[in-house]
Amino acid sequence: MTRRDWLSLAALAGAGCHKEGGTVIGVAPKGTSSIFWQSVQAGSLAAAKKYGVEILWNGPPQETEYARQIQIVDSMINRQVAGIVLSPTDGAALVAPVERAMAQGIPVTIFDSGIDTENYVSFVATDNRAAGGLAAKTMSGLLPSGGEVALVRHAPGSLSTSRREEGFHAAVESTYPDLKIVNEQFCMSDRARALAVAEDMLTAHPALSGLFCSSEAATVGAAQALRARGLAGKVKLVGFDASPELQEGLRDGVIDALVVQDPFFMGFRGVETIIEKLRGETPQKRIDSPARAVTKADLDSPEVQKLLAPDLEQYL
Repeated sequence: MTRRDWLSLAALAGAGCHKEGGTVIGVAPKGTSSIFWQSVQAGSLAAAKKYGVEILWNGPPQETEYARQIQIVDSMINRQVAGIVLSPTDGAALVAPVERAMAQGIPVTIFDSGIDTENYVSFVATDNRAAGGLAAKTMSGLLPSGGEVALVRHAPGSLSTSRREEGFHAAVESTYPDLKIVNEQFCMSDRARALAVAEDMLTAHPALSGLFCSSEAATVGAAQALRARGLAGKVKLVGFDASPELQEGLRDGVIDALVVQDPFFMGFRGVETIIEKLRGETPQKRIDSPARAVTKADLDSPEVQKLLAPDLEQYL
């Protein structure tokens, strides 16, 4: 064993120890109720298994509960975990706890959704602005003659979904002027509210040709609205993420396309960057996680299925 290897092991052994003597890394997702976060958890556990560390997984039930997430992060700081991997529910509200952790020598990696500070180790995420542009490109392909479109947005303060919405707007304005954005409303990360929002949009704009939904909750609610009104396939729906329910909607034709991410990758690389930091290395400041548009035609391809349906049971 080289001196560098010995020092790396010593650093890991001494960091974030609790009574069993293991290295504990806290992972604080935005929420815990969707398959997306389960995939993140599986990725983090896969990294933990590879590197011989323990994961402390804790997040709020809903993605709008930033006060609860602040409590969770503060609890991890008080426990003196070795590092924290965080997906902020609110890019401004989580700045203070992140900076508290960093000031106490607890490295923090941000994943999935951004934060209003540069004081962190690494940021592992989809280029959400580009992903929003991809959604606009996909919508344009579904509506070659253009038409009225509306946005079912996620929640204020969520930087990841805000970037998607901004990217969609920017691409429409610069590249797809035949698409006319006529309405946009927040669903507050709630499926029932997304259903109500989509119903309101369809009533207010009877000529509506397309809906872009920037999150799983928004997509589920909008799909329910289209089913209820018999508008599946008539009003084009481009959604985000790929829970089993959304995949079923894609098969049924109520959803026309999904922009999908790789949450397993985010969980794995998030933990891995903390390991690198604890070893005295310098992780990349920005790590891009891939995104792609999926349609019914390629849903069952091996490449897409590996992305959408990782074997979570071996980790969870």
